[in-house]
Amino acid sequence: MKYMGKMSLTIILTFLGLAGAILGYLIYPGRPSESQVMTFEGFIELPSSGRLTILDYLTLNDKNDKVLFVTSESSGALFKIALSSSGLRASTVSEMPGAGAAHGVALVPDMSVAFVTRSEANTVDVFDPQSLRRLAGIPVADDADAILYIPSTNLIYVAHGDAHMATLINPEQRATVGTIQLPGKPEFPSLDSRTGLLFQNLEDTNEVAAIDVGKRSVVARWPLAPCKGPSGMAIDPEQRRLFAVCSVNAKLVVFDLEKHQVIASLRIGGGPDSVAFDPGVHRIYAAGKTGEMTVIQQSGPDDYRVLDRIRTHYGAHTLTVDPESHRVFLAYASPSCTSLNCCVLPNALKINFGPMLSPR
Repeated sequence: MKYMGKMSLTIILTFLGLAGAILGYLIYPGRPSESQVMTFEGFIELPSSGRLTILDYLTLNDKNDKVLFVTSESSGALFKIALSSSGLRASTVSEMPGAGAAHGVALVPDMSVAFVTRSEANTVDVFDPQSLRRLAGIPVADDADAILYIPSTNLIYVAHGDAHMATLINPEQRATVGTIQLPGKPEFPSLDSRTGLLFQNLEDTNEVAAIDVGKRSVVARWPLAPCKGPSGMAIDPEQRRLFAVCSVNAKLVVFDLEKHQVIASLRIGGGPDSVAFDPGVHRIYAAGKTGEMTVIQQSGPDDYRVLDRIRTHYGAHTLTVDPESHRVFLAYASPSCTSLNCCVLPNALKINFGPMLSPR
């Protein structure tokens, strides 16, 4: 009996030790793994709230005063990070609270107004990007997620996953002006600056659709095989290539926008949800929920190779790139621990060459 008691105690202590190690890993993200092609700069701390902070989309403005907007799916907060040229520690963070899971942000450059989607509340909130003051709420269909401003039509495009549709909003009127029925469940969209068409990933049909927003219609759709569960998307308009990450089978596929077919497929980290393309250095970055950021080099329109697979943190599934500084920003998910201020966004990794940086 004493032996069995000791065995039970040992098992309990071992279990507690493992649980503590797992919790510690989630709470303290630590540095990304070493890389030959990227340099880690540091973290930007964000306010924590609730038991688990899950960050979603990252949106970088195109103005000289670099500002990064980050949404919290778990708390509904919207964070505004004023990036400083003096370094990460000099960056300032402000917060706009909100009800309902926050997802995408759309900025309208010529207006002092921006929009954020809220899936649980089924609204698109209008806010002042300078003061973060909420200006209005626009009722929309279920599962409002990705959002995009289309300059050629002066419309805001909102993708609704579960509703299989898109809503169009006039940013001046701050009102819905139309809808587009979609042939599948939309994930992330991207705008082709050359043709003006919007390309929309369809997660449940493993396709990409081309949408003429001005005509409120889907003009074509094509398969993305071998991609299963296309989620994040980016476009290289100059070389006519579309990049889609596949959440189900952990691939990145390259789609020819002229021939309308997949011309390359690469293995990336598990549960990918976000992809960004830096045209200045011809690199593609993909992030997934298993905690890997894959770095891919584009040597030509049909020539791609994986440069590195960088271990980040479990749940770090969204990112964005600054095409001027070539910095990559990656969002982490973490349990809240307010006293440690541990819910963080790392300015995770920057490429070690470019106009503002120097080689190792």
